[in-house]
Amino acid sequence: MGEKHPTTITTLEMTAAPARAVPPPALPTAIIRAHKPPAHFYRYLYGAVGEPYVWVERHRLSDEQLAAIIEDDEVEIYVVHVDGVPAGFGELDFRAPDTANLVYFGLIPEFIGRGLGPYFLHQLVMMAWSRDIERMTVNTCTLDHPSALPLYQKMGFEPVSRCEAVIEVPDKP
Repeated sequence: MGEKHPTTITTLEMTAAPARAVPPPALPTAIIRAHKPPAHFYRYLYGAVGEPYVWVERHRLSDEQLAAIIEDDEVEIYVVHVDGVPAGFGELDFRAPDTANLVYFGLIPEFIGRGLGPYFLHQLVMMAWSRDIERMTVNTCTLDHPSALPLYQKMGFEPVSRCEAVIEVPDKP
């Protein structure tokens, strides 16, 4: 039995691309799509970004279950690099009709606070809106970085629902 973390989950939506651009940070930055990444690389990114925020859902999947998601043609994974080093990732899921879901988005802790987050998020949002979608969605919770919800709202996402949940973190072997 693992540790339990109560949280409030907020679902947000945007129905049009943002009108304003976000300037790039004063860092040597590159955003590269990881086409059908191997499970071990995805798990590295997921753990490096999500560990402080109790991201556990993808850890519960076998490599085969994870591969079925991240190798799907309608799922796009982008890695932001600073000075050639992975600094974070974002995952866009286009499997629902007319919708882009930003399933995961975040930075590795060492890169937070350097102006990278708003720029990377804006780039992901614009990539999603370059497709023929009617809406874009994202979920965040009170376990995520405190800037997550305000950043999503600043980008143009609006809350559409909230619910309470308990995230259980499995005991480590």
